Amino acid sequence: MKYTTMTDILFTLLAKRRVSASEFAAKYGCSVRTVYRYVEELSLSGVPITVARGANGGIFISDAYKLPKGFMTREEYKRALDAMQAMLSETGDAVLDSAIQKISAQMKSERIDESVTGNILVDSGTWGDERRLSEKLSFLERATENREAVAIDYISRLGERTQRTVLPHLLVYKQRVWYLYAYCNLRQEFRLFKVGRMRSIVGTGTTFTRIPFSRSDVPLTFWQSEEFVDAVFSVSEETLPFAEEWLGIDSISEEEGRLVAHATLPDDDILVGTILSAGAGFEVLSPPDLRERVKRTAERIAARYENA
Repeated sequence: MKYTTMTDILFTLLAKRRVSASEFAAKYGCSVRTVYRYVEELSLSGVPITVARGANGGIFISDAYKLPKGFMTREEYKRALDAMQAMLSETGDAVLDSAIQKISAQMKSERIDESVTGNILVDSGTWGDERRLSEKLSFLERATENREAVAIDYISRLGERTQRTVLPHLLVYKQRVWYLYAYCNLRQEFRLFKVGRMRSIVGTGTTFTRIPFSRSDVPLTFWQSEEFVDAVFSVSEETLPFAEEWLGIDSISEEEGRLVAHATLPDDDILVGTILSAGAGFEVLSPPDLRERVKRTAERIAARYENA
């Protein structure tokens, strides 16, 4: 019963996008607290559900979210659609009709093999992300084109979680990371938001007039609040492709018989992890502080595996 209810909550949110907890409680004959518990379990499973309090609040799901490929087998889709069609013939429920259309579209899309039209295929997602990032980008591109304000549930690099409405103006791709350049109603200024940090995105249905800006207004040298570090790296032959892709070919030269890379980088929470991801052949030569941070992190990683 529990998982049937959770599945129904998911399909209802896919159809309506926003439902109150009291509506769910009345529908399933349970308490509001139980509804929130089901929603929390769905959220922990990776479904981008957000709970907003207040008069205009409710439980809503990201407009960019779609059922992951392979969520159900073809036979399961068919059985579910048959059951829902039977219910629709009895109730005439418009919400149910919308859910049927979306599930049918999902089933059809999964029958289409990956293909390439034209000469270029760009997949913006990471390996194994089940197209979630790509779907977010697709939705944000439409919102930018249609000048529609969107509500985002955003987690900053410091772990601060906020709900805010933004006016999307431009999608920016910088060093393998996608950002949204948008006017933030909360901060009353343009901000650069990392798309991967958007937990959910919901269209508001409200259009806006674009605010004029130029390329120089976009902080392409990273966020203005970032601190930078001038780093020097020793690059082995096996890590050369990594260094070329991350730092750029022009940053690498041969000095005293070895490959060395010079780069000015944002000193953020992912810098050490990126350096370690290159492997043992990529070494920090300076500054000493960064070299020590990489060393300490590597030691903590090694200790964890030793204790396993």
